[in-house]
Amino acid sequence: METLPLDLSQSVSESALETFLEGCRLKAESVDHGQLISISVASELLDPLAVLESIYESSEPHFYVERPLESVALAGAEVALRYSPEGSSRFADSTAFIKDTIANAIAVGDDSLPFFGPHFFCGFSFFDQTTEGESFPPGTIFVPSWQVSVQKGVCVANANAWVQSDSDVSQIAKRIWNANTKFKAFDYASVEVRSEESTRQEWAIEDVSEVGGKTQFGESVTQALEDIDAGAFEKIVLAREQKLVANQAFHPLEILNVLRDRYPDCYSFSFANGKGQSFIGASPERLVKVSNGELATDALAGSARRGLSAREDASLGAGLLNSEKDRHEQKVVLDSICRRLEALGVQVHTDASPSLKCLSNVQHLYNEVRGQLTEGLSLLDLVEQLHPSPAVGGSPRKESCDRIPQYEPFSRGLYAGPIGWVNSDLEGEFIVAIRSALIDGDSAYLYAGVGIVKGSVPAIEVQETDLKFKALLENLV
Repeated sequence: METLPLDLSQSVSESALETFLEGCRLKAESVDHGQLISISVASELLDPLAVLESIYESSEPHFYVERPLESVALAGAEVALRYSPEGSSRFADSTAFIKDTIANAIAVGDDSLPFFGPHFFCGFSFFDQTTEGESFPPGTIFVPSWQVSVQKGVCVANANAWVQSDSDVSQIAKRIWNANTKFKAFDYASVEVRSEESTRQEWAIEDVSEVGGKTQFGESVTQALEDIDAGAFEKIVLAREQKLVANQAFHPLEILNVLRDRYPDCYSFSFANGKGQSFIGASPERLVKVSNGELATDALAGSARRGLSAREDASLGAGLLNSEKDRHEQKVVLDSICRRLEALGVQVHTDASPSLKCLSNVQHLYNEVRGQLTEGLSLLDLVEQLHPSPAVGGSPRKESCDRIPQYEPFSRGLYAGPIGWVNSDLEGEFIVAIRSALIDGDSAYLYAGVGIVKGSVPAIEVQETDLKFKALLENLV
């Protein structure tokens, strides 16, 4: 990737920008390959979610992820460049696409800025093939036309464009210039301020349905336990899907605003396909992060509710830490992650015993696993190796995941799939898309899953999924 110090926040004119882009067009013509232009400028502090909401259109793809606890947020919308891989090679194909694009990219601005240069926003379904009519393909990667990011109080605006030999550079220059001008003078003065009471009075859930319902789910858990006893697999994760219909269309970004406020220790996310559907959620689980050559991932499993008092909460947490069934379930996840990373030559480090990860409504057993990225490995190599983890699929991976469609009467789509971003250094972060819902107009499809191991009790697993559904439902309205 070529890096240039041009700074649009200074005295660069629109005509100078057009001249620069004409040079990029000539380069695309000479090398017979499109050029990705990414211009990054420091900005006044903006809220990326507020910016995204202000220009939200259901007909445009968007990506959003935020973890308030770490003071990091990243938003992007519209498409400069897109790629949709599928099949068993989708992660390797994605890496090849990203590398080829970066090799033909020109990044403009101060490269010391956080989130400098082009970023590739990625959403992968749980399975590498999807059925006809699903909202998202097996894989989606896109570079947004614009991006806003905040990291520890530093805000950066990015404009991206794909310049080819026949591109109209005057139109591209005008779009970038207008976007840059808007970001520098962004304000919320025209926003209508509504009362919470009046907003809630407008909403009503008119119908709740579930294919198979609790009865079928309990039967699936019972069958899975029989298969575990027969040695078919050690663990399997089974999920439920509920469909809600409201009296008006849901707004995915307004829901997301609630999620990020209520779950600051989770990753709030939204991935929109540009066809009217958005997949949103607040996931407690990081799949993998790579930064400065170091990787980190989570081994998360086992659940208990939060207590109403400090004593009750401590008691429930202690019960989880001492639960043989939950400790076994979490160890299956941890051992699998360590084996998969070690198979790539990564030397891993983690604590000898799990700790509690306490969220607002539930607590889990948790280990962070860290290691040094070995030469030749990229972020998507790790995603391919770690997805799906036993926390959302099962163990052994193939045997358990092959059985999931036999137990679940719905298609998972992006549920429990990897969603995240990759930068020009092939580093970035992916989360596991759980605690999630597919928003489609006035319909919302909620997902909740549980791990089934020897010792699981069907009625308790039904209760746990009910608890997760309840948390999602409360945030929808």
